[in-house]
Amino acid sequence: MPRRVALSTYTHALVAGLDEAGRGCLAGPVYAAAVILEEGHGIRGLDDSKALSAAARERLFEDIQQRARAFAIARAEVEEIERLNILHAAMLAMQRAAFALSPAPQLCLVDGNRLPAQLPCAGEAVVQGDAIHAPIMAASILAKVARDHEMKRLDAEYPGYGFAQHKGYGTAVHVAALRRQGPSPVHRMSFAPCAQLALQLHGSRLVSPA
Repeated sequence: MPRRVALSTYTHALVAGLDEAGRGCLAGPVYAAAVILEEGHGIRGLDDSKALSAAARERLFEDIQQRARAFAIARAEVEEIERLNILHAAMLAMQRAAFALSPAPQLCLVDGNRLPAQLPCAGEAVVQGDAIHAPIMAASILAKVARDHEMKRLDAEYPGYGFAQHKGYGTAVHVAALRRQGPSPVHRMSFAPCAQLALQLHGSRLVSPA
């Protein structure tokens, strides 16, 4: 298990921010990123990815990759989400991103209230960390934009669902497309709307997923 430490212990350490994107979606992989920023990195406009426009995220996506001391983007596939559940799959994606960093971090600040099962160093969970710590903000942007790019690619592979627009979230347009076309191979069948629809399509009585 990662060791929890006081943040003040690592004032001058290599601090990585970790965050994920796509936990609440009905389709597609979950993404994560890890970022180590230089002191005086000069990246303007960092914020929680959810508070930024798509254009601002795209600009920062390039800026972070150019100016960060180190960064890594990782993912957990739909099959892993189904097998492990979405929480553990998101933790796995963050773990993969953290271990891919070079140089290795000395502290990982993880957005949320829990840590991945393994990290390459000490770790600290920070609730709403993507609104507090610049490395987590940067990680949230990389994870979000990388996932958005993947959902646009999947839109071309599985047309008709609107993945490029809603990025896999359970919007009215997405649910209507699910009812019209049925689930695709990248839909998360353990998620209630997909599971319910599959049961309806097969003429079965609805059973709530465990």
